[in-house]
Amino acid sequence: MELRGKFANVDLDALVDNRVVRTWLYFGMFWLMVTPSVGVLISSTFNYPDYLGSGNLELTFGRLRPVHVNGVIFGAFSTLFIGLCYYLVPRLSGVRVIWSEWSVLLAWVWNVATLAGLVGLLIGDSDGLEAGELPLYAKVAFFIVVAVATAQFLITISRRLEPAIYVALWYLIATFVWTTMNFVLGSFILPYTISGINSAAFHGLYLHYIVGLWITPAGYVIIYYFLPISARNPLYAHKLSLVGFWSLALFYPFVGIHHYLYSPIADWAETLAVVTSMLLIIPVWTVLVNFFGTMMGKWHEFGRNLPAKFLIMGSLMYLVGCFQGSTEALRQLQQPTHFTDFVISHSHLTVFGTFVVWAMGGLIYTWPRLFGRELWSFKLGNWSFWLITVGITTMGLVLTAGGLQQGYQWMNGVEWLDSLVWVKPYWLARTLAGISMDIGMSLLVVNLMLTALTSPAAEARRVRGPVEAPIPAPAGGPAQ
Repeated sequence: MELRGKFANVDLDALVDNRVVRTWLYFGMFWLMVTPSVGVLISSTFNYPDYLGSGNLELTFGRLRPVHVNGVIFGAFSTLFIGLCYYLVPRLSGVRVIWSEWSVLLAWVWNVATLAGLVGLLIGDSDGLEAGELPLYAKVAFFIVVAVATAQFLITISRRLEPAIYVALWYLIATFVWTTMNFVLGSFILPYTISGINSAAFHGLYLHYIVGLWITPAGYVIIYYFLPISARNPLYAHKLSLVGFWSLALFYPFVGIHHYLYSPIADWAETLAVVTSMLLIIPVWTVLVNFFGTMMGKWHEFGRNLPAKFLIMGSLMYLVGCFQGSTEALRQLQQPTHFTDFVISHSHLTVFGTFVVWAMGGLIYTWPRLFGRELWSFKLGNWSFWLITVGITTMGLVLTAGGLQQGYQWMNGVEWLDSLVWVKPYWLARTLAGISMDIGMSLLVVNLMLTALTSPAAEARRVRGPVEAPIPAPAGGPAQ
């Protein structure tokens, strides 16, 4: 399909700085293989407590878990997301990203800081706030990179060829602006100036800002761009996309305190968190209707469309995970779920099963096009898809079941140590599920590396980018 309007005769491929995108994605694939695997090491200790040794503090649960959590969030997901932004922003704006010469340096700063921060966690240099454990030197580097990238993308988008802004760019602008401000709260204010119950309350906000104002809109950026392009179908409903955007912006900032129900935090704040948690059903359902509607008329091609398979599978996980998240915020339902593996099921189905999987979908679409060739092996990619899908599905099911069993046992007076005996089979199944996911991700990275290293056959045509696909129509009308 030809590009129209001011995009006519624009070579979108030429606008993308492939070296920048490749650098970020190389780092992202490294973290994708390493940091989820730390989760398998941790979960194995639940069944075999001494297999990592008993005298090595660096290999204890309290040190490895923040390495796993921060590594997946800031290493695997965030690195892939930022790399994909350097790919899609120029294509949706019609102009090159400004200060492109800085972008490779930013990738090195981000990833060296990630490595230094994770090593710091292993040796005990931690701020002790969930999703904010990284030491100050890593947080300062993250803040600088996100602030510079925010300026790059905002200025680039302001110079776009068409006045209307496609919804992926709406979410991208919000993601970077919100997170730049959240880093100020979580990195420079919360650990040093807020104490007591107020620290807990603001930590709940900061933690959910990472999840809801960084990871969530970032995931929407990825799927709103790559699903219509990979399915070669226009976005189902632009108005729905804006309903989802504004409801996310209005409701998500208040949900973090739902982690602290029945605590000394003011009852009105807890109730507000419960209400807004339930209202999050609105953005969840609007975006899911949009995603499945976008696939209408294209389901017959679904089996051979690997990026779309990852994106739709992530959407299914999003449906289940967000249903868990909203319902467990209710006071009566939080009683049998809080402090149990039910919460761990929710976090894995959303952070990994949805957003990391969406990032992998964008990666699978983008990577071959950066090298002008087809994916090295569709069969190997399909194996990756099913190993990851079976793994995360199994993990979600066994942790949900095990968590509910834990909660109801505690409510019935079962001693905590006695309750551990009953959940050990669930923990073993969880570890095996994690191994399946890790194998799938490793095969995916191998597939992509072979795609980069293998010279295309002489007669092979160059893989076309989204220029030939229907370009998603802008959502929201002219920029305000």
